[in-house]
Parts: sequence; C-alpha cells; structure tokens
Amino acid sequence: MTETTNPSVHDRLLDATEKLLAEKGIRATTMQQVAESAGVSRAWLYRHYPDKPSMIGATIVRLTESFWRDARATLDDIGDLAGQLTAGVRIGRGAYDDPGTLLMRLHTEEPTEFAECAGVGVVKLVPDLAGFWFPYIEAAARRGEIHAGHDLHEVAEWVARVLISLGTSPGETIDIDDAEQVRRHLDRFVIPGLRTDPLA
Repeated sequence: MTETTNPSVHDRLLDATEKLLAEKGIRATTMQQVAESAGVSRAWLYRHYPDKPSMIGATIVRLTESFWRDARATLDDIGDLAGQLTAGVRIGRGAYDDPGTLLMRLHTEEPTEFAECAGVGVVKLVPDLAGFWFPYIEAAARRGEIHAGHDLHEVAEWVARVLISLGTSPGETIDIDDAEQVRRHLDRFVIPGLRTDPLA
C-alpha cells in the first residue's frame, strides 16, 4: 500500500467517508472502515483526522460547499430576484425531499450526531442561508428591484426566513412544489415588500 501526502489521498478519505455515510449513517461509520475503503492505514488516516467528528465534519463541509456551488450555478442563469427565489424554493425542496441527498438526510435522521460533527459554523441555517443570498440581494438592489431604503443584510435574512418557510411548510393556499404558484406568491407578497420604502 502506497501512502503519500497529496490531495488525492485527502480526496480518497473524504470520498470513502461520504460513501460510508450514505450507506451506514454517522453512528455506524467507523474510522477503520474509512481507512479500509480509502486504501490507507488507520495510522495514516489519523494523520489527516485526529477523530471521527473531524473526519465527518470535513466531509459535511465538502458536501455543503458542493450544494451551494450547484445552487449558484442554477441561480446565476436567472436574471431577476423573483425568478431566483422561485428556483431557490425548488432547490431547497429537492434537497430535503430527495432521500439520496446525503447532507439533508444526515441532518434529518441523525441531528445530534450531525451537529456534533458539523460544528456551529455549518448548522447555523438562517445566517448561512442569508449569507448565500446576500450577493443576489445586492444585485437585485443595483437593478432597482429593492428600494434603496432597505438594509440589505436585513433583506437577506428575511429572504432566508421566507424561503425556509416556503420550502419546509406546505399550506392550503399554495402548492410549494408548483413553480408557477410559488412565483405568483412571491410576486404578490414578497417582491412588493422589497420595492416599498420601508420608512413610508
């Protein structure tokens, strides 16, 4: 077995961890299994990650970054905020509903273990989502879609909270899996609020 310090070893360890998490979950995944799956010794694995939470935490961070990167690729092709928010609801719904979406499945099925491994920085849902949306809010403000009197950081947090509500809480007046209904809801209630002078 050849063990060298290069990015491919790091990637192999995270790939192996991700595969085992998908198959077994957090509780049942062990350091020994990851080492065997990656083709390295346990001693070599411990050089990279001193314990199971740090190893799984690194995998969660990589999954999170991949999720946001994919979301940005979709949203960057949409030219208006209402369209981006509509797509954001769909992306969020897909992440929570698809049982193959590992990040959300782990968060839902093993929340305590997920929080212990992910660390505070990953599990702050509203601040992270607001941070993700902030560049889109800034761009919308430059396009004149948001009144200049609004604090854009507050807008980003409000948008995050609206999207969490839409994405996770079905109601009786809107089918949150129907993009046209979501867009109509946003056009009627969310976008007018952003265009209005908050001090008027």
